[in-house]
Amino acid sequence: MRLSRVRQRAIPTRAEIYPIPSLTLSDQQFLSGDAAAGKAVTVAGEFRVAQGTGKLPVVVLMHGSSGVGATTEAWVHAFNAMGISTFVIDGFTGRGLTVVGPNQALLGRLNLIVDIYRSLEILAKHPRVDPDRIVLMGFSRGGQATLYASLNRFNKLWNKSGIQFAAYIPFYPDCSTSYVGDTEVAARPIRIFHGTPDDYNPVKSCKAFVERLKAAGRDVVLTEYPDSAHGFDSGLLGAATVAVSANAQTVRNCQIREGDGGVLMNASTQAPFTYKDSCVELNPHVGGNPATAAESRKAVEEFLQALFKLG
Repeated sequence: MRLSRVRQRAIPTRAEIYPIPSLTLSDQQFLSGDAAAGKAVTVAGEFRVAQGTGKLPVVVLMHGSSGVGATTEAWVHAFNAMGISTFVIDGFTGRGLTVVGPNQALLGRLNLIVDIYRSLEILAKHPRVDPDRIVLMGFSRGGQATLYASLNRFNKLWNKSGIQFAAYIPFYPDCSTSYVGDTEVAARPIRIFHGTPDDYNPVKSCKAFVERLKAAGRDVVLTEYPDSAHGFDSGLLGAATVAVSANAQTVRNCQIREGDGGVLMNASTQAPFTYKDSCVELNPHVGGNPATAAESRKAVEEFLQALFKLG
């Protein structure tokens, strides 16, 4: 049986596994740029080189609180079929983690950004990568990391690659935290995809952040799907039911802001934020929507086609 042309194109020419030297840091250590206090750790990345010749564009993918899952694979196939290479980061296994949903305190909220920048260092030197055409995409906790990896301040503190991402594509990120200087982002497009009924990372706080970014003249667009729960793109795998993510923690009713010395503060209590705060709730919903998953994939593909100037 012959494979369809699209499925044939989705097969990469090679796969490479990279150790990524990184750090495990608290949010305060990250925000104050205290690399010396971090604990050295090696995480991993899987680089799939798409079909094609020369230096190719790349999408870097950052997972959420459940680690690298099957939905990531669906995106990888879609991008590889377009002639775009992919680099999937696993920020958990090297740290001895599998999931952090029921205990988000296991890893600093900003830690995955360090892994992302360290991956950029690897890709910047790769002979098959066009360093001007690397896009960052992330989901949930990884979407949060994708969104805030755009901050100029964080790039100055932690990005030693000498290059920057061509665009940022966060899916259903948490936007409940405001950081010092967080409207000063890279002069690159930010494209956020979110669902209206999302009760894990509500779209409301992202809308507020997007308004602040637009007021500062930034290139940001939020696409909102009215009938799509958290993780709606699992619909790419045919998932069409919404269920409770048992005991998962959500900060949907928290307002967190960066205080002096890089301490994250609970805006309501004026005390340092912890996951034991009363605003932290449990049991948000997750679930796929095949229709909006397909719609969002089409939107991302069209955006990348234009950005990367493909065919």
